[in-house]
Formats: sequence, C-alpha cells, structure tokens
Amino acid sequence: VLAEEPRAPYDRVALTTYFSGREPDDLALGNQDLWSDPLVSLRRGVAATAIDRDARLVTASDGRTYGYDALVLATGSYAAKPPVPGNDLRGAFVYRTIDDVADLRHYVEDLRQRSPERSPRGVVVGGGLLGLEAAGALNALAVETTVVEFADRLMPLQVDQGGGEALRRLITRLGVEVRTSTATAKVAGERGRVAAMHFADGEQVRADVVVFATGVRPRDELARSAGLKIGERGGVIVDERCRTS
Repeated sequence: VLAEEPRAPYDRVALTTYFSGREPDDLALGNQDLWSDPLVSLRRGVAATAIDRDARLVTASDGRTYGYDALVLATGSYAAKPPVPGNDLRGAFVYRTIDDVADLRHYVEDLRQRSPERSPRGVVVGGGLLGLEAAGALNALAVETTVVEFADRLMPLQVDQGGGEALRRLITRLGVEVRTSTATAKVAGERGRVAAMHFADGEQVRADVVVFATGVRPRDELARSAGLKIGERGGVIVDERCRTS
C-alpha cells in the first residue's frame, strides 16, 4: 500500500470529531493488526508517480519501483478551491485531510493568542454537507462563523426548498450566520493573512479564517498518464467489476 499521507488510512468522514478532543490515531480505519501482517507492506508518505502497464511496475516518489500482478487505484479526490483572488493567503484552508484540520485548529489557537481581546471570525465558502461540517468545527472552536452558499439554499443537491429553509433555521440556532444566493468575489488580506471576505454584491465581512468547502475533483492524473480511459468530467472509467480499460 502506497500511502501519500504520513499515516495509515483513516476515516475522512469522521474528521470533524478531531475538534472534540480525538487524536489522529482514533480515526484509523479497520484492524491495525493488518499492518503487521507479513503479507502486507504499508509505505507511509510515499506517493505513486507513474504506472508502466506493459512491465507491470509502479514507480514511487521514493525512487523505488513496485511490481504487481493486480493494481488497485484508490487515489480518491482533492479539495477544490474556487479561483478567487486571495485563496492562497495564510488563513485560507480546505477541509480534506487530518493535516488540513490540524492546521486549521492550530491557526485559530494562534489567532486567539495574538488577539485575546476579540473572537476570531470565520467564513465557510460552500453550504453543502462538508461546508456545514466545517462550520460546525469552527463553531466548536468558538469562532464566529458565516456560511456562504452560491445556491438559494443550503445543501442544494440533497434537499428541496422547504428542506433548505428548515436546515437554515437549525444552523442559525447554533449561532452560525447563513448567506445564500451569495457569490464570493475575493479574499482580502493584510500582511499576507486573511482579513476580510468580499462578495459579488459589493458587501464584505471581516474574516480571520476562510474554509473552502466547494466540492472535490478526482485525482485521476496517475491513470491519465498511464493511458487509461477517463470520463468527460474526470475520473477513471471502469466496468461492472471495477476494472479499468
């Protein structure tokens, strides 16, 4: 198993519980005895960089090659950032890995030490499930939080208008502000750090931290370079048994 991250596979769905005192090891998936099985080798912090389908070899970032009889691509996806100015400022985060959420927590703690006289303010861009989880995480860190959604309701892919309104009431009761039908124009900064969020309608809010939760994109670059068939919108095309081309 070539694991690009510096830890064994873990449960991304439970990432938010990391803010309630859990440690990274608490999120580990499956029976950890698997990694001591003599037939299993886990390479942490090692990414696959190329596949030679003719020679049946995988080249890794550590310079080694690994032969295979069967190869499973479980490369998943990466967090997408909208192309708005300021999305690379310090204090702008995505919400995808343990390292992402750990960095977010440490950044908020640092903000509190720098300015103990005021509460940090956060903006979450994206009102889908992941965005609401990120808002819940910021709320748990006592950050005044606003959720910004481009559609006219929260979780627009999962709920109808009535459901969106009910969800909005629930989220608002938790102390989270909700702005729907709102587009992000730019993230403004001071001294290289996030300072404010500007919207397309001309309004702006103070922001010390911004979390982008605007969906994911398939990590199919390895498959592309190996000449496998890719879908029109990305992702590897497979048959009913999950076999690639």
